[in-house]
Amino acid sequence: MRFQGAQDIQSANDILSKVPAVTLGFWVIKILATTLGETGGDAVTMSWLHADQNAQNGGYLIGIAIFLAIFVAAVIAQISTTKFNPWVYWLAIVASTTVGTALADFFDRSLGIGYVGGSSILLACVLCSLAAWYATLGSVSVETVTSPNTELFYWITITFSQTLGTALGDWIADDTGLGYDGGALLFSAGLVVLAALYYWSKVSRVFLFWAAFILTRPLGATVGDFLDKPISHGGLALSRPFASVVILAAIVLLVAILPQRPGRHSVNWTSQPRTE
Repeated sequence: MRFQGAQDIQSANDILSKVPAVTLGFWVIKILATTLGETGGDAVTMSWLHADQNAQNGGYLIGIAIFLAIFVAAVIAQISTTKFNPWVYWLAIVASTTVGTALADFFDRSLGIGYVGGSSILLACVLCSLAAWYATLGSVSVETVTSPNTELFYWITITFSQTLGTALGDWIADDTGLGYDGGALLFSAGLVVLAALYYWSKVSRVFLFWAAFILTRPLGATVGDFLDKPISHGGLALSRPFASVVILAAIVLLVAILPQRPGRHSVNWTSQPRTE
């Protein structure tokens, strides 16, 4: 027997979002996707194109072009769908993480901006994207992602946040002396703090979501680097392609078996204009 809850009562006043409901499963897949973005991005730009050996050889630019093409195609498919499709959505997320990895490495290494400078610029881009989104549509809540205009702001913000997360992860792991494992622990602790604020405070849920979304990226970046960087640099020296395939298989399995439902956006239909 299924008891009717408050969400069921309100369902008549809800419209379905084009992005998944924010659940524990969502965050697990998100962290795996960001880790795949690091190992997969490095597999192309470093293992294949050798940009780590020569940051001026065009490897990062080629990687950006490849991943950006995949990302744009995935976002077009996502926006074109009439309802939430978990496979299309997570393909776009993974593509955004690989684009973010290549972009951050290009800014930091090829352009010589450095981790601090790159992180600062990218944080400004995230804040500007959110500000423009709010000024245009009146909300930056992911529950309102129900139209092409909202989705466009959503994916622009996602891309900036993924790139910021990569730069931030590299900065903490490389420049502070914490290393990849120490960086992963630091970002994990940050996520625990955000979870505590979610359950035991009245801090804005929208703020907490975007803060957690950004923090999961450097967590994935440091975990990915820990898996594939040389032992002399504090990593495990695993094969980047192999690690990427294993993580991708885990993502596919979780998307297939975990409940994937769209978020709901509450609407007061009585306040909507009549279309007689």
